[in-house]
Amino acid sequence: MYFQQFYLGCLAHASYMFASNGEAVVVDPQRDVEIYLEAARQNGLTIRHIFETHLHADFVSGHKELAQRTGAKIYVGARAGAKFDHVALYDGFELQMGKLCVSVLETPGHTPESVCLVLTNCEQGDEPWAVFTGDTLFIGDVGRPDLSPTHTPPELADMMYDSLHRKLMALPDKTVVYPAHGAGSLCGRNMRAESSSTVGTERLTNWALQIKAREDFIREMTSNLPARPEYFAQDAAINREGAAALNDLPALTPVSPKELQSHIAQGVTALDVRHQDEFAAEHVPNSINIPLGGQFASWAGAVLGLSSNPVLIGATNEQIAEARLRMARVGIEEVAGYLDGGIAAWKAAGLPVAHVPQLSVDELKAQLDHDAIRVLDVRREGEWNAGHIEDARWHALDSFKRELPELERNLTFAVHCKGGYRSMIACSFLQRAGHANVINLVGGFDAWAKAGLPVAGQAAAGAKA
Repeated sequence: MYFQQFYLGCLAHASYMFASNGEAVVVDPQRDVEIYLEAARQNGLTIRHIFETHLHADFVSGHKELAQRTGAKIYVGARAGAKFDHVALYDGFELQMGKLCVSVLETPGHTPESVCLVLTNCEQGDEPWAVFTGDTLFIGDVGRPDLSPTHTPPELADMMYDSLHRKLMALPDKTVVYPAHGAGSLCGRNMRAESSSTVGTERLTNWALQIKAREDFIREMTSNLPARPEYFAQDAAINREGAAALNDLPALTPVSPKELQSHIAQGVTALDVRHQDEFAAEHVPNSINIPLGGQFASWAGAVLGLSSNPVLIGATNEQIAEARLRMARVGIEEVAGYLDGGIAAWKAAGLPVAHVPQLSVDELKAQLDHDAIRVLDVRREGEWNAGHIEDARWHALDSFKRELPELERNLTFAVHCKGGYRSMIACSFLQRAGHANVINLVGGFDAWAKAGLPVAGQAAAGAKA
């Protein structure tokens, strides 16, 4: 038997390939499918089957391209309404391949069409070895129930309760759990960082599985959900149709500094993908910074949208290529080009540069003591509630696409997140909107708390108790 997990950190996405007697299955493939083809070549395998546990909303799947390149069949839940050639999955569907058997459990809740795949190695007996849970059951969490256009969150949460307790928790405790996402994904709330677990471990430690009453479960599942990015519904629609092959995307066009200056004046988004410190030091005025080092694609989708059609700015051609690939993974396929020569060419053309001032937590504390600055926290609601800087304003970065925070232009604001990544994105948006007096807090709230500086909220209440 062959088995491999492929983890894509920038999307917190896990996909899988397993095989027996040279016949391979791929579960929940990412957009760029070459990694599965290369693994198959290296191990002498033929990909015959592609399973989707549901129509993913946070990334564009490569199922259609992988099927075209291998001749494999695609399998997806019967309620998906898939528009591509596929095998519809129902409870009890089984696929025998070599010494392995894949059995399907319909597990609606995260979405109506969600399924889980139970894998049994017949050589080792009848008990299942693993279950691929998609976005139904995570490590330490369960899937959010608010992504369906046809069902309300309470309806899906009610389905989720049955899927978890009547189906997944009926599996033996030693069954290995392999989910489609890990910590950092917006498809859940409290995922742990481990790459796998067991049914027994989740039964004892998963917070959602400790809620025994159905009514309590529904209430908890539908309360305090993280913001749902606009592009989630669009990605699910793309996956229902099946995305085009990556090679079909047109080559990027080089854009001269003068052309970019004109584009920006006409409202085109310039997207700088360099590290936040490089952006802070010098950047094209009115450009947006989303650094490649973090969850770049997710934030590009959330704060720019799939139809933003940006011009890319990078330090190297490799950065530009990487940004293009990552954006395509979430469905941003239209890119207006890239700044030829980067920021160096911009400066060589005699064009002005802007910068974002930065300050340390000690410097911020000193300025707060003299009432010389205000604080804007752009973390998510749960982070804010857990602890924040006293008298700070809160406006989560997730909502910047819908509306920017209302800030007095005559005041200076220190902007912070957890560690400094999201806050620089926020600073760039605020600068573009005309807020000249924004400063990025180096190290974010983590640095503030580590320095032992005063905290309000639950963290402060816990410390007093």
